[in-house]
Amino acid sequence: MSDFSMTIGGEAVATEKNFDVLNPATATVFAEAPECSRAQLDAAMDAAAKAYPAWRADEDARRTCLRDITAVLMASLGELAPLLTAEQGKPINDANLEIFGSAMWCTYFADLEIPRQVLQDDEEAFVEVVNRPLGVVAAITPWNFPLNLAFWKIAPALLAGNTMVLKPSPYTPLSTLKTGELLRSTLPPGVLNIVSGGDELGGWMTSHPVPRKISFTGSIETGKLVAAAAAPDLKRVTLELGGNDPAIIMDDADPAAVADGIFGGAFANNGQICSAIKRVYVPERLYDEVVEALASRARAVSVGDGADGASKLGPINNAPQFERVKELVADALAHGATAAAGGKAMDRPGYFFEPTVLSGLSDGVRIVDEEQFGPALPVISYRDIDDAVERANGTHFGLSGSVWGTDTDRANEVAGRLEAGTAWVNVHLAMGPQFPFGGFKWSGIGVENGPWGLAEFTDIQTMHRSRTTTGLSPISSMMVG
Repeated sequence: MSDFSMTIGGEAVATEKNFDVLNPATATVFAEAPECSRAQLDAAMDAAAKAYPAWRADEDARRTCLRDITAVLMASLGELAPLLTAEQGKPINDANLEIFGSAMWCTYFADLEIPRQVLQDDEEAFVEVVNRPLGVVAAITPWNFPLNLAFWKIAPALLAGNTMVLKPSPYTPLSTLKTGELLRSTLPPGVLNIVSGGDELGGWMTSHPVPRKISFTGSIETGKLVAAAAAPDLKRVTLELGGNDPAIIMDDADPAAVADGIFGGAFANNGQICSAIKRVYVPERLYDEVVEALASRARAVSVGDGADGASKLGPINNAPQFERVKELVADALAHGATAAAGGKAMDRPGYFFEPTVLSGLSDGVRIVDEEQFGPALPVISYRDIDDAVERANGTHFGLSGSVWGTDTDRANEVAGRLEAGTAWVNVHLAMGPQFPFGGFKWSGIGVENGPWGLAEFTDIQTMHRSRTTTGLSPISSMMVG
């Protein structure tokens, strides 16, 4: 498969060079993607800049286009979902849900009010605060949810009146490129430009003089580089970065009742979610029961090629991440952990790793302290709830966390002590376009989703209209007096 092209100025754009895209279920090349040149990136930025004045001027047209995008996505499920599964690895049912979620984000923002706040309305003046678009936005998206996380950026940015140049991960560029192709007749030329390439292209985008904002989702290490590249030009940035998200089980919890929710919160998308549960803290008296409840689910879940409708978990997406998970699990086992389930790579082609539950370890081991981003979950015992909260918060991360227990008021009080952008009680990964999402500490800057996410793609402007003819402000009146 090599019939993929970039979208620049509403047109298909081929490139001199292509790069390979692998199917993680086989670890073999199944397609090629175009590799954007610096001149082509300049053309994309120029197209976005030229499209901006007309796009920002017509709010009704922007809302109509977002609704039209929803229709295109829903009509293209049969084309996009298999492509998404082939490049990302996730089960086909999950791929369909991701595309449906992308459409849901567009529908939500198509109907979201762009705020205007009146501050003064009297005989002297009419003063209001309005949100104005920034201009061109450079967006860089990751490989775990290529389409959904793209539309976390596309939908609010376009509603606000911005235009965009978007770069997907080189591990999963195809579904995004195909979406750009499908939308060429839906959006005015230059409003949404999609280019593809590796890390070098990302560097060109973040330092390019045209965009006024960078919206990035990815690792903390790369996020720091993005922030540094944006600083000389004072570009606005939203950084949605990594997480090492704790789940705390309270001493009144029923292990059988909470095991499904915790397992799903940890292993959804094969653990490749920034806000997935990455470590579980369990009171000592419930520890063995919780470990076995999670391990039994790990042993029973169906792992296989995402194209097989029976698969519940697919492969890890790419070779570097596969090697990282192997390394972290091996390190934990070397430091005395026990694999209650899994513990090793599967003996088959592709980047498959056994769903793994690790017991008998504590803080200070890499898989507890770092973000594994894969199907391996450490379970740690604690003495009392203050001990659990202190250990849950003892990290540079602060994306999300959850607390599980029968007394929901008490669990909610503990959740409020978590240093995290989102704190759930008796649920994890409950997300939607209306809920703000962002991180504390090293887990990010700014938020996405809801009216708060929309505001991230705007500047605030104060509009002050005098209703007198003197031209004197209160300050200048005092000076004249």
